Amino acid sequence: MRGRPSILVVDDEPAVLLTYSMILRQSGYDVTGVATAREAKVALAEQPFDVLICDLALEGSRSGIEVLEFARARHSKIPAILLTGYATRDLADEAERKRFTLLFKPIEVKDLLETIGALARKQSA
Repeated sequence: MRGRPSILVVDDEPAVLLTYSMILRQSGYDVTGVATAREAKVALAEQPFDVLICDLALEGSRSGIEVLEFARARHSKIPAILLTGYATRDLADEAERKRFTLLFKPIEVKDLLETIGALARKQSA
């Protein structure tokens, strides 16, 4: 990781995408925000990111998982945070198997920043 850590934020809710992007920029991150799985895949193909933050349900109910799998196919060690409003045991098990962090909406800003900071530090170690 060089300079400011770069984060790709993917969420189909414009207000959420704007809010996360603004908070992360103000916290010193270089942020790219997109609203669809397709846009996320284009961004991931164009450049590496230090952290991926993606909503679980974009165009489809599990399209966030597809984005995560695409990201890992290109950048195998990218830390990923999957955001969801719905917790299930199966999803928690999948998070453990696929090594991504699962955060539940609504997310406290403090918790989001702490999680990103820990992932970015782990990535640079």
